[in-house]
Parts: sequence; C-alpha cells; structure tokens
Amino acid sequence: MSEGPADEDIFALLDDEYAREILTQTSVEPMSAKTLSDRCDASLPTIYRRTERLVECDLLVEQTKVRQNGHHYSVFEACLDRLTVELDEGELSVTIDAGEPEDPADRFTNLWEGI
Repeated sequence: MSEGPADEDIFALLDDEYAREILTQTSVEPMSAKTLSDRCDASLPTIYRRTERLVECDLLVEQTKVRQNGHHYSVFEACLDRLTVELDEGELSVTIDAGEPEDPADRFTNLWEGI
C-alpha cells in the first residue's frame, strides 16, 4: 500500500500557477485538456504535464468520457475539498481532505449513460 505524495511534491506543485489554475477551474466542473488550455491560457503540453502531476499527487482525477461517435476523451476534476498546511514544532505538513470517492457502480453507470 502506497503512502500518499510527499509534502515537498505538493508544495512544489502548488507553487506552479498553472497547477493552481487547473485545480481552481476543475473544482467547478470537470474539464477536458482543451478546455483547460483555453481557460488557463496555457499550451496543451503544459496542461498535460500539470494534470499528470496533479493526478499523481491525488489532487485531480481523470475520467474517460465517450462521444456519440464512439471516440473517447479525458476530463479532469479536482478531488479535494480542503488542503491544509500546518506548522508544528518546526515541521511543515500538508493534509488533503478529499471528497467522497465515486462508487465503482456509479462510475460504470455514468460511463454507460455517456455512450
């Protein structure tokens, strides 16, 4: 069982303006990389690099959507309700409070309804 991301990784990621903007935008609604590129005024490669790091740090989730023509694409959604930074006896730490994880059955239903 893996621990979560290291606090240093979270701090470094949140220091990035694009990562913060991606989290802000996707906290309202799930968005594709193209939409994020437009809203964040960033190139697609920049968006893909940041979303990959955000997913690795458990701050963002990637879901696959299927278009009516059968092609699929990814949308990203922020998966945290609160991020807390604490300073205690000379140590900085990060606590991430995530929303309720989606039930696998609900995820399958949502995927099926999207077809």
